[in-house]
Amino acid sequence: MAELLFQLAFPAVVPFWALMIVAPTWRWSQRIAASTLIALPALVVWALAISPVFGDFAQEMLNPSLAGVRSLFADDRVIAAVWAQVLAWDLLVGRWMYLDSRERRIHPLVMAPILVLTILLSPLGLPLYLVVRLTRGA
Repeated sequence: MAELLFQLAFPAVVPFWALMIVAPTWRWSQRIAASTLIALPALVVWALAISPVFGDFAQEMLNPSLAGVRSLFADDRVIAAVWAQVLAWDLLVGRWMYLDSRERRIHPLVMAPILVLTILLSPLGLPLYLVVRLTRGA
């Protein structure tokens, strides 16, 4: 079951990324992206994956230690849940970047590679967008 949930997490967010990257000026893209509910499918995957081990997970998160977190990550359900959580967070970051860039009239061809980078490596995509934002007189 953990493998299935891990595999479902990425397809749960791809349609929203596709709208922001492939159809950024379509009015429905902006309407859909305007809702924080776009993270809900990934969070459903998270809930399904984490529910069997939620007690142990919550207990460790309340007083985390490297050894404890490492122990949690030995469980594929935790890995699937954390993967879904990362994807949901990245999507919310990408959503903010997309909406902010539309408001600031940053060209979609500038944003597309930044959003792709954010999907793949959000710790690089977000700072890159912030630099672009600064250079655009934001």
